[in-house]
This record gives sequence, C-alpha cells and structure tokens, in this order.
Amino acid sequence: MVPEIVGRKGPLAGRRIPVGDTRFTFGRLSDNDVVIASGGVSRFHAEVVREERGYVLYDRGSRNGTLVNGRRVTSHLLQHGDLITITDETFCFEVTADVTTMISDLTLFQPRTEPAVVVDPGPVLRVTVSGGGPVGLSLALLLERLLGHRVAVTVYDGRWIQDGSRVVWKNEAQGNVRRQQVVTVQSRQYLNLPEDVQDRLFVPGAYSEMWPSGPDSIRGYGPRNIRIAYIEDKLLELANEKSERIRLVPTRFDAAEQHEAVAKEHVLAICDGARSRTREHFTTKFGIADSSIYSLDGRHLQDVVLGLRVKSDLPDAMSVLLTVAQNRFLLNSLGGEGFLNMRLTDAEAAEVVGLDPVRREFKDCIASRPCLMAREDDGDFQCSTHGTLFLPALLRASPLWKRVMEGLAFFGVAPENLSAVTAFRLDMVQRPRFTARLYAPTSTTPGTYGFLLGDAANSIHFWPGRGLNSGLASAISLARSLASGWNGRPFRDADFVRHEAAMSMLQYRHKSRAWNAMVTTDDQGVNCAIKDVIADVIAESGGAPTTGGPDREADIETLMERMREIRARLSSRLTGLPDDQVLRDHLRTLKSETVRTLLASGVWDTLTVGGEEVDIDIFYRQELPVPS
Repeated sequence: MVPEIVGRKGPLAGRRIPVGDTRFTFGRLSDNDVVIASGGVSRFHAEVVREERGYVLYDRGSRNGTLVNGRRVTSHLLQHGDLITITDETFCFEVTADVTTMISDLTLFQPRTEPAVVVDPGPVLRVTVSGGGPVGLSLALLLERLLGHRVAVTVYDGRWIQDGSRVVWKNEAQGNVRRQQVVTVQSRQYLNLPEDVQDRLFVPGAYSEMWPSGPDSIRGYGPRNIRIAYIEDKLLELANEKSERIRLVPTRFDAAEQHEAVAKEHVLAICDGARSRTREHFTTKFGIADSSIYSLDGRHLQDVVLGLRVKSDLPDAMSVLLTVAQNRFLLNSLGGEGFLNMRLTDAEAAEVVGLDPVRREFKDCIASRPCLMAREDDGDFQCSTHGTLFLPALLRASPLWKRVMEGLAFFGVAPENLSAVTAFRLDMVQRPRFTARLYAPTSTTPGTYGFLLGDAANSIHFWPGRGLNSGLASAISLARSLASGWNGRPFRDADFVRHEAAMSMLQYRHKSRAWNAMVTTDDQGVNCAIKDVIADVIAESGGAPTTGGPDREADIETLMERMREIRARLSSRLTGLPDDQVLRDHLRTLKSETVRTLLASGVWDTLTVGGEEVDIDIFYRQELPVPS
C-alpha cells in the first residue's frame, strides 16, 4: 500500500485517498485531488509533495491557512498520524507498516517536536519569460504558487530598472509613457489569479465596476476597471517579494544573444507584445501568420485608433450608454480618468503625424512607434522621446482636430482636460500555432518548449482589456499545463494538448469578437469596414462639422431611440442611467456631422460580440473519485 489521506472530520470523513509519488493537492477547484467546498478554502489551498526525505505538506499562501496537529504551518514534513486541518475538514496522514519500512530512512518516525528540515526540492522546472508586463508577471506568480520550490522563473523586461535591491518600472521621463490606460478585467480571469495577487490588486479605490455584469461574469462578480500602471506596479512588487523563485532582469530579452541559456531551460514563454522580436526570431517554429481571414476584397483590414488621455465629467452610467450606442468613440475610465479611443478613417490616420519644430520635418513616431505626446504648459502636445509636436493640434483648422474636439464634447471632456495623445494600429492575424519545441533534448540540455502568450499570441482590438483578458487566460492555461505535466523528465507535445486547444479557442473567440467590432453589413448584406462607413458620412457632409441641417433633429431622434433600447436592456444591471431629456439636451450640443457619424457607425452589437469568455477551467477539470 501507499500513504493515504484519510478524512476524519467534515463531509469527507471516512474517505481514503492514496497520495502516491505525484503532487497531491487540496483546494476548492474541481481539479484538486481533495476538493473542499467550504467558502473559506482557497482554489489551490495546499499540497503534499514526495521529496527525497519524505512527504512534505505545503500551504500555498491560502487566506485561512493550513493546520497540522493544531499548529498553522507553511510547510511540514509529514509523519504517520499527523492531523491536517483545512477550515472545517480534518484529515489524517496514514502510512502502513510495509511502506513505513520502505521509507523509514525518510524520517517519518522522528519525534514530532523536531523542527521541519530543509529538503531537496528535486527536479526544478526552469522557465524564462520574455516580457514582464501583466501577462508575463502573472505567469511567473502562478507558477510560483502552483509549483513552489519546484520552479525557477527568470523574467526579462527592458522597461524596468534596478532600484537598490528591487526592480521597478521606468517612469515617463525614462521613456515608459504608455501606462495610464484603464483596462476592464473580467471576473473569469481575475478570480483564477492567486489570492495574494487578488488581494494586492483589488483594494478600495484602486478599481471600479463601471461596466455591468453580464455573460462574461461568474459567481456574481462583475468586470472591474483598473489602471494598467497599477496592475504592473503591484505584480512587479509581488514578484520582487518572491526573489527566491522569481528572478527579475531589467533588460530586454534577446533571443539570439540568449541562445545558449535558453537551450538549458525547459520553457521559454514569449510575452513581449504584438511586435514581439522573440516570436519573430522563432518564426520557423511557430509558423507564418495568415492575414487573409481578416481581409475585405483581398485587402487586410486594419483599424487605426487615436488614444486621447482625458478626464470626463460625465457619470459612469452615462459614459457606458454613450459608448455602447455607437462605434466611433470608446471611453474607458476610472473615476472619469482614462482614455477616449477614436476609430479613424484612412484619411484621418494619414494626418496622425508629428512635426520636428527645429528641422521643420514631419515624423511618424506617434503612428509607428507608437509614442505618447503629452500636453505641455503652452498647450502643445509633445513627444518626450523625439521632441516632435502633434501636427493636427497645431493646425487648429484641421478637420481631424475638430472631430477630436467633438469627441471630447460627446463624452463631457473639457478641452483643457485632454492631457495626452497617442495612436495604435490594430493588425489582427491568424496564428497557426502557439506551442513549439524550440530545441530538442540532448545529453546536456532538457529540450526547450516555447509558448506565445498575451499580445504576442493574440493582438485583439481597441476595447480596453480585451487583450489583457486573453493574455491572462493564456497564462493561467500554461501555468496549469506546466504544473500538471512537470515530472522532471523532458516535456512532450502531448503535455500541451489542452493548452494548445485553449489557445485556439481564445484566438477564435476574441478575434471573432474583434472582427465583428470592425465590420458591418450594408443594405445588401455585404460586409464593409465601419471606418469606411464613417468616411462616407464625412464625405457627404463636405468634410467639416456643421451646426445645422434639415435632418439633424431626425438623426438625434433616431439616435435617441437606439439609446432607449440600450437603456432598457441595461437598467436592471446599471443604476444612474440618464433620462430622455438629459440625453436629448446632450446630443443637441453636437454638430450635425458628428450626430450623423455616430448614427452611421452603428450600435456596439453586444448580441454579436457579447457572450461568455473562453472557460479555461473546462480543460483542466478532473472527474471526482466515486465514493466507495
């Protein structure tokens, strides 16, 4: 026989479960060996690991702790008869005489008063992460939680610097300027993060619940708005505290330079963004992306978005209603502060350039890097990296700048509350695979597997947080695959079947959503780009916003009817929605072209783009043992 966990008190009393030589876990999730339904139990609460000197119980940072013989422990070398208590459940660790004889040298019968000894961790999973944004750091923290002493993670990011004994994010003066975006994180993702991560992120005042709960929400938890800088700071803060297993390197990862080091690792997780150099270095392994599926009439469809950092005076409920009612602008904020994203036509995108005021040369840094141009004391928007000025803002008669001002008015933003401008290009492609063996095992190397995560895998759409949700889901999936598959031997393709399936589902779900937010159909049912519909309206109006027009009131009433329908749908989930008079008065402050453009851009089709996120849990559930 083998050692067993025997239920002594609670709903599992009398149940006998063999421990064996593989990782044995306790927790609330269904993929644990012992599933405890109590609300005080963490999703992954504790585990028993067979090590060189015996069976060791580890508490995995649970909120309510794990007791052995009435004493709270973080680790404990188990002996026959030890009582393990997790909330209202008590188990006994039992070993038969035969097994006791077999492992008597493993100190199972040392006196209980002897302190826990330091044990050899056994085979350690070595992981390198290229890119230390939220996805890369979440993967590192998940692995540390799931594998503990059996993992060593090294994370590289050139946006960090060393500050004494800690690694911190560079500030704006050091070139790290794109961190003020507010993102929406779905409960399906954040509830799968370790408890200490959730506790650090979601403190009062750090997040809001601007958007109503819906099909994406689980267990009554709604989506949460949080600033990306706050997420990055807190995740890096936590990683610094776990330096025993997570090493932070404030340098950009270079796949060519790090070739020999990577060949000695078990895993390379590629999390360094949509323009990942690491991914491109391994193109022959991951395959060439296909853009044809996201094309119209043989032309790859791309959206260019102007990001405006703003402070809105509108209540959240009204901002939600205005955002969902059209497809030209999108405001996501935290207490009114965030980014107003503006979908541009091709002609408008061509105007997104900078001007070198010294050389009098046009520069495309804002469109190609992209850079952020912050507002100076004189009112100009200047790139701190290249010294260029945002040209449309200099040309006050610029049609694009007038439409920017109209977008601000639509969301209750005073011109002086526009503090920065940036731009980014949405360039979706279909990736053939997300998992690849980069280096085969040799007599001196273990064989290295590479994984595309985050935007390196799926660059999505300008809805803030869409890429982050996909990225977190991919990190959760990979961490679970690695934790369940690691046994000290080289990995095989078969170890990652579930992860590759999860990534394919994420690609399909999120990119189909994004595509449906980029295209619409005309009266004949033919697909066309929303940006082209907007361009047609602008062309019909003569290219400049006007105050009058015989159809203006009719357009306002049509837009009002659309908003009434949306308001009726949201009223049970969102309080404080504006009444008809407030909406009508607000719309009447807008120019005729703006109203017509908002109307023509179409409603945010929640029936098409809504629905549940990909449920990563379904790939990692195990059937519970049948009671004897």
